[in-house]
Amino acid sequence: MSSASFSERPPDDLVLDQIGPALSRLRRRAPASSKDLSRNLVLNVIADAPGETTVGGLAAEMGVTQPVASRTVAACIEEGLLRRAASQFDGRRTVLELTERGKAERNRFAAEQRKAFQEITAAWSPEEQIQFARLLVRYGVDAAAWSRKQAARHD
Repeated sequence: MSSASFSERPPDDLVLDQIGPALSRLRRRAPASSKDLSRNLVLNVIADAPGETTVGGLAAEMGVTQPVASRTVAACIEEGLLRRAASQFDGRRTVLELTERGKAERNRFAAEQRKAFQEITAAWSPEEQIQFARLLVRYGVDAAAWSRKQAARHD
């Protein structure tokens, strides 16, 4: 960063500095309880994983310790959202899978989030809503790829 003071920085640079706080506000304002958010995160990580997901892999993807992930997984299994299964590649490993109820819960939460998005952006044009949605989805895909690269560097 240059020696220019904060007030002398270009407006585009200032808005880029607001990304982190904006993403934090989005997470805090999601229309759900913290239990729903944790559960939804677990369901999405497992559903979106390119391969099999273990508790350790889930913990790494969520950025939490393995005991935290284990407790969350146990709660999801108790609620019938997840099941443990033997790996198709290594029968000694246990992987996590969504149940039909887990898939339905994930869809329910996605519908709630879509409704909130539509209410929050009601004053936006349909083009702005779609453009933002596309960019946000793209950001999520690129963030996942970046995260995998970062993890590979540390292994």
